[in-house]
Amino acid sequence: MTNRSLFSILYVVLLASLVLNCNCDERKLHIVYMGNLPQREGLSVASTHHTMLQSALGSAFSAKESLVYSYERSFNGFAAKLTNKEATNIAKMEGVVSVKPNRKSTLHTTRSWDFSGLSLGKAGASQEGDIIIGLLDTGVWPEHPSFNDTGYGPPPAKWKGTCQTTNFTCNNKIIGARYYNSEGYYDGNEIPSPRDTEGHGTHTSSTAAGIELPGTSFYGLAEGVARGGAPTARIAVYKVCWSSGCDDADILKAFDDAIADGVDILSVSLGANYYISHYFEDSIAVGSFHAMRNGILTSNSAGNEGPDPASISNNAPWTLTVAASTIDRKFVANLVLGNGQILTGIAINTFNLNGTSYPLIWGGDAVNYTFGSSPDYARYCGEEDINHDMVAGKIVLCESISRHSHDILSNGTVGIVLVQYITAVNPDYAFNYPLPATLINPDDAKKAMDYIRSTKYPVATILVGEAWKDEVAPRVVSFSSRGPSSISPDILKPDISAPGVDILAGWSPLSPPSFYDEDTRSGFFNVVSGTSMACPHASATAAYVKAAHPDWSPAAIKSAIMTTAYVMDPTRHRDLEFAYGSGHINPTSAVDPGLVFDASEADYVDFFCKQGYNTTTVRLITGDNSSCASTTLGRGWDLNYPSFSLYVDDGQEIAGTFARTVTNVGPPNSTYTATWQMPSLVSVTIEPSVLVFSAVGERKSFTVKVVGPAIKQQPIVSGAIIWSDGSHYVRTPLAVYNYYPGAPYTTDSDDSNSVPRNNGRNGFIGH
Repeated sequence: MTNRSLFSILYVVLLASLVLNCNCDERKLHIVYMGNLPQREGLSVASTHHTMLQSALGSAFSAKESLVYSYERSFNGFAAKLTNKEATNIAKMEGVVSVKPNRKSTLHTTRSWDFSGLSLGKAGASQEGDIIIGLLDTGVWPEHPSFNDTGYGPPPAKWKGTCQTTNFTCNNKIIGARYYNSEGYYDGNEIPSPRDTEGHGTHTSSTAAGIELPGTSFYGLAEGVARGGAPTARIAVYKVCWSSGCDDADILKAFDDAIADGVDILSVSLGANYYISHYFEDSIAVGSFHAMRNGILTSNSAGNEGPDPASISNNAPWTLTVAASTIDRKFVANLVLGNGQILTGIAINTFNLNGTSYPLIWGGDAVNYTFGSSPDYARYCGEEDINHDMVAGKIVLCESISRHSHDILSNGTVGIVLVQYITAVNPDYAFNYPLPATLINPDDAKKAMDYIRSTKYPVATILVGEAWKDEVAPRVVSFSSRGPSSISPDILKPDISAPGVDILAGWSPLSPPSFYDEDTRSGFFNVVSGTSMACPHASATAAYVKAAHPDWSPAAIKSAIMTTAYVMDPTRHRDLEFAYGSGHINPTSAVDPGLVFDASEADYVDFFCKQGYNTTTVRLITGDNSSCASTTLGRGWDLNYPSFSLYVDDGQEIAGTFARTVTNVGPPNSTYTATWQMPSLVSVTIEPSVLVFSAVGERKSFTVKVVGPAIKQQPIVSGAIIWSDGSHYVRTPLAVYNYYPGAPYTTDSDDSNSVPRNNGRNGFIGH
């Protein structure tokens, strides 16, 4: 063997050894949460963060290079680039609640306000102009007509925020704007500015607080008055979401700023699409907890992972979690076959073929054999499975289509007919497409296929879309995430439902309305569905209540919204309150609920203690002398929540006792009597069953005892407890079901990267 050969072998062996033994632990962004701000005067929080990093990383230079954000305005913590080992070491430091890797949350993406009972004539309280709604989203298009500030005075004196004026101008409607991008990466037409290039943030902002704009439509569809639920409220935007998603580090920094800036309500139409085992692993839960401590209610979206059970993405009891429901309008686009049959599909179709018929072909008959495809694949119209020459100039019947099937949308196809196989029900929300399209149900798809097979030259046309009245609304849409809460099943989630289907609102002209890059249309309005769209409806309702009762706590506002909700039809929802919570928002009744279930920070601390968090962790979170010493581990039945959730292990008897306290916010001399409604399986005792009040603000307590036989594999059964004085009806749902906490379980290995400390326990459709 030559020396050159021997050297080559030794070099390869040495290189392999170096690779195998290399401590090449890449630094990635982590979030270090440290609870409440320290109370010591003169202490620089940012300096503390730098000192901790210097200790962990070994030098001041490395610490400076590593630090991305200091959370120092409203709570304590920082975001820094760390190796796994460095993250573990910091997690062991005094004062640290948790360390978690930065992960991405996702967005949860007119007529709706009239449908909810808040018509044009029912203006908010005069103080509405002083209410500031903060939105964590994709930013906003500041020149949009929904945000015209004519007639507005200067921002409220309480406002302490700022406007980052990079390619952006605020006014007296949009009074603040910030953007966050911890990765420093911008894709395509994205702009390093609070300016919205996605459309989502403009849609949610105008839904919550857009001014009244008569004669608004989407290319002639859904014409009417576009407006927000709190049209005179101010807006502050915090751009945390980009085309790649919404980074946790950015979300937490936006909460830190928004709280200190002085917003009154926070609207957060996004959520984690990964498993969360405890609250302080969730940036939205952390940020909204500190918002609650500062008198700010956070309204957030339930997620778009329905109808799967236990798919709720925002579980914290101090937030208002919002499901998406339909309104009494749906968009249809009819498919007319050459034999005269008219098949009604669901789509937002603004393209007019003028009644002209075109050849109709099934995707499975246009196979790309060169690529090695077959009818079994081509039927789904995948871009590599379809013979594009065969579909050019035709309407194609596709049994599915991917958002990434770009070629079929751009290579001369006249139109597309899609089939809804995802659920066993008819399509219940409409999509927007960059060409004539409609979505039909499987039964109608069979009729279309029978026609195609019955004639040598099948033809069809797709008619321009129409708006039809939906007689069965409101109904929770199929994609809306369902309960129970996997973190705390003692808390019934979602809390409420609101319009989130086919919502017409503002849009960014830089974003195509159909989300397909090939779509060249540009406009100021769009029709979109998602729990993202439901969330700002609830946020505006909260602002409407806050304007009428500026001194009410976040829990009181939330209680008023939940206990006055319209009752949903249980016969149309097999998952009952797991779909719709307390019911559908009823803004005008929410300002006069009669009684409220109030809760303070101390109530949530007691809840933490019973859930297993220890005194050390709780004191870090609160920054005070809170203690779990006198609390025993147990169920969350005593949290003063405006609903009741009783989960039971398989084979166990139904048994639970709930303690609640209500505060009179109605007439001073009032007597409320309790009634309850439950299936015969469950028996309820309320003690006392009569509450007599003699003053506004007076508090009265009662207990609810729920009993029943042993149950096994029992899905949700439910009813309600109602307190009434003859004019107010304070309704709180009660749900009983079998469940094992934490199910369904995940084997996602990324979850192991989270490093909790001292806690005592070891998601657009438009989302």
